[in-house]
Amino acid sequence: MTKNFSQTAAFIWSVADLLRGDFKQSQYGRIILPFTLLRRLECVLADTKAAVVAESERIAEKGLPEEAQEKFIIRASKHAFYNTSPMDLSKMGQSDIKDNLNTYVQSFSKDAREIFEHFKFEEFVGQLADANLLYKVVQKFANTDLSPDAISNHEMGFVFEELIRRFAESSNETAGEHFTPRDIVRLTTSLVFMEDDDALTKDGIIRTIYDPTAGTGGFLSSGMEYVLELNPDAVMRTYGQELNPESYAICKADMLIKGQEVNNIKLGNTLSSDQLVAEKFDYMLSNPPFGVDWKKISGEINDEHTQKGFDGRFGAGLPRVSDGSLLFLMHLISKMRPIVSNERGDEQATANSSGQNSTNSTQNNNQGSRIGIILNGSPLFTGGAGSGESEIRRYILEADLLEAIIALPNDMFYNTGIATYIWILSNKKAAERRGQVQLIDGSNLYSKMRKSLGSKRNEMSEDDIKTITRSFGDFEVVDARVLDKPEEVKSNRGRQSANPKSEPAKTFASKIFKTHEFGYRRLTIERPLRLSAQLNDDAIESLRYAAKPFDMVMPALYEKFASDWATDNDSDSDNNSYGDLSAVTVDARAMIKADFSELKEAQVKDVLDVKIWQTQLALMNKAKSLQSAIGENQFDDFNEFDKLFKQALKDAEVDLDAKEKKQLIDAITWKNPNAEPVIKKAVKVANPIYGAFSYTDPASKTKIVEFQTDSDLRDYENVPLNPEVTTTELIESYFAREVQPHVPDAWINADKTDAIDEEIGVVGYEIPFNRHFYVYEPPRALAEIDADLDAVSSEIMQLLGEVHS
Repeated sequence: MTKNFSQTAAFIWSVADLLRGDFKQSQYGRIILPFTLLRRLECVLADTKAAVVAESERIAEKGLPEEAQEKFIIRASKHAFYNTSPMDLSKMGQSDIKDNLNTYVQSFSKDAREIFEHFKFEEFVGQLADANLLYKVVQKFANTDLSPDAISNHEMGFVFEELIRRFAESSNETAGEHFTPRDIVRLTTSLVFMEDDDALTKDGIIRTIYDPTAGTGGFLSSGMEYVLELNPDAVMRTYGQELNPESYAICKADMLIKGQEVNNIKLGNTLSSDQLVAEKFDYMLSNPPFGVDWKKISGEINDEHTQKGFDGRFGAGLPRVSDGSLLFLMHLISKMRPIVSNERGDEQATANSSGQNSTNSTQNNNQGSRIGIILNGSPLFTGGAGSGESEIRRYILEADLLEAIIALPNDMFYNTGIATYIWILSNKKAAERRGQVQLIDGSNLYSKMRKSLGSKRNEMSEDDIKTITRSFGDFEVVDARVLDKPEEVKSNRGRQSANPKSEPAKTFASKIFKTHEFGYRRLTIERPLRLSAQLNDDAIESLRYAAKPFDMVMPALYEKFASDWATDNDSDSDNNSYGDLSAVTVDARAMIKADFSELKEAQVKDVLDVKIWQTQLALMNKAKSLQSAIGENQFDDFNEFDKLFKQALKDAEVDLDAKEKKQLIDAITWKNPNAEPVIKKAVKVANPIYGAFSYTDPASKTKIVEFQTDSDLRDYENVPLNPEVTTTELIESYFAREVQPHVPDAWINADKTDAIDEEIGVVGYEIPFNRHFYVYEPPRALAEIDADLDAVSSEIMQLLGEVHS
C-alpha cells in the first residue's frame, strides 16, 4: 500500500475530538463518513475540475434540457459523476460556509447528491454550524489527501471499513451488518471466480456480479478487482441491494468512483421487495446477517411461497421465522442464469451485436451462474425431515447445485465469534464434480491478530487462502494433515495443571461425498398400546373433577369449599348434588388467582359454575353403575375388558358421549408393558413389517390384526438414502436388520409418506460437517486426573489452615 489505511482512518476519525461535547458518540460516524466521501469524490474529480466547470458554463448558455447537459458534462468529467461548482472544501471561506457547503453538495450530479441525502448531510451541516464547528471540520478534511494517487480505490475500501467499524463501536451498532472482513471477501471471491478463470481471460468478456446484502460494496469491489486482474479489458457490471441507508450510500459512492452504473445499486429489503426482480446474474456473493428474524415480513414471504411456488423464489420451502439465512440463499438461486445451448449462445451474441440492451442480452456467453454465500452452522442441519430447512437443502442437493462448503475459523467476523461456513453453488458444475459435494475444513487456517477488531481476533493470510483455493481447485480428498501453525499462547494466570492436557494438532482436510450421502428417509416406527384396566374406587373418585385445565384446581376447591355447597339428597352420600356456589365465589376466586394464576378468566368462570360440577358428578355416578356390573378386578387384556365394558353399558342403560367415555377410560386404564396389546381391527393378510400381525389371544384363538399405537413408544429411524435400490428394499432391509431383532413387536407406519415422491418415509437432508471431520481424542489417564485432584485438595487444605491460624 502507498499509505497505511489504518493510519489514514485514525487521522480522519480524529475529527471526533472536535465533535466531543457538542455531539453524541452515536453521531460521530454520521458526520465523519459523509465528509470522508465528499473529500474522496472531490479528490477523484480534481484532474478534470476546470474542464467540467468550463463546460458547465458553456452548456448553461445554450438552454439545453438537463439530461442533455449531463451528457456533455459527463464527457468533460471523464467519470460517471461530476460537480459543476468552482468551489472545493479549501475555498469554502468562514462567514458563509454553511450555505457555500450546501451549494457545493447540490452541484454534484444526481446520483452523487443522493448519497448525501441518505446521510442527512444538510441536517448535520446545520448542527455543526450552530456549534461553530463547521469551519474546523471542513478545514480538517480539506487538508486530508484522499486522491487516487495517495490511496487507491482498494485501499479506500479499507479506510471506509475501519471508519464504519469505529462508528459501529461508538454507537453500539453491529459492524458486521455493514461489511465483511477483507480476508473473507478475498477467499469467497477467489472460490467463486477461480473455476471460470479461462473464460474470464477471453476478449470482449462481459460479466455481471450481484450482492443482495451489499453493505458497503466489499464483495462487489473484490469481484471487479479479481476479474480485472485477469483481464483488464473485461467489463464487469455490478448490481446490489442494501437495507441500511448509510451502507447503501457508501456502496453507491464506491461504485460511482469506479465508473459503475449506480442505478443498479438499490435501497430496500431484498427479501420482501426485490428491486431487481427480472434480472439474472453470472456471479453472486453475499454475507447475509446470521440468524435474522423475518417475522416482520413473513406476510410477503409466505404469500410468495404459497401463491408462486417454484415460479417465485421460495418454492422449495421456508425456514423457521427466527433465521432467514436460507431465504437469502434461495433468493440467489432464483437469480441464476439458465444453461443454454451453443446455438442459443450464438443467437444471443448476435442479439448483442444488434444493440439490444437488457442485462441478459449483454452476455456473449450465457452459461449458468456461480454463488458464494457465507452462513453460520444452522443451515447445515437445523430442521428434521420434512421441515422447511430440510426441504431447501433437499432441493439444492437433488438439483446438484452445491459444489463445496468450507469451514472458516472462529472469531473471523466483527460482530460474532461463532462457526461460519462458505457455501459455493453452481448450475454449471464441471463433469468431475457432478453429483458430488466437497467439504473443506479450514477452521485451523488462521493467525492471531495483534489487536482485535470487535469480535474479530483471527485473520487468514494469503497462504491460508491459497491452501483452501488450491484444495478446492484440485477437487481431491486431503486426509487430515498437520499445519505449520504456532501453538496458541495460554494464559498463565491461576493454578496450572501438573499434567496439562495436550492441545490437539491443528489440521487441514478435504473430503468428497456423493450428494445422496447427505440424505435419509425418516421412518416412523410404531409399537402396540398395552393397557390394563380396573374400575376401582380411587379411579372413579377422580371422575368428580374435569380433565385439564381443571384437574388441579377442582380438587383444591372441593377440599376447601365442598362442605359449604355440597347437598345430601338422600342417605347415600354418593348421590350428592351441588347447591349454590355463590356463597364461596369470592373466596374461591381469590384462591384461584393466588394458586392457579395460569387459568384465564373464562376458565375461572367455568370452574365456579355449578354446571361443571354437576356434569362430573353425573359421570362419576355412571362409573359406579358400571363398577357394579363389571366388578373391581384388574384386566391385563383390554380387548376382553372392552367387551365387558360395552355389555355393561347396555345392561346398566348408561349413555356416554365421546368426551365422557374418553375421560372415564383414561381414569380406569394405565399403560402396562406386560399387558396384552390393544387390537385396533382385524385384517386379512399378515405383514408384520407394516403392522399386520398374526395374534393369538389368551383364549388361544389366532387371527390377523392391527394394533392400536402407543404414541409414547413411537420412534423414528433415519435410513441413509441409496439410489441403487428401491425404497421398499431400502427400508425393509434396514428394518429387518436394525429394528426387528431388538423390538419384535414394532412395525413401520406406512401412512407416513414423503410429500414429493409419495413413498413410505419422509426424505430429509442434513450436512453434519463437524461429524465428518471429528477426530477422537482419548481422555487423560485417570492417574493424571487423580494427581491433579490431590494437588488441588492439598492446596485447599493449606489455604484453610492459613485461615484458621
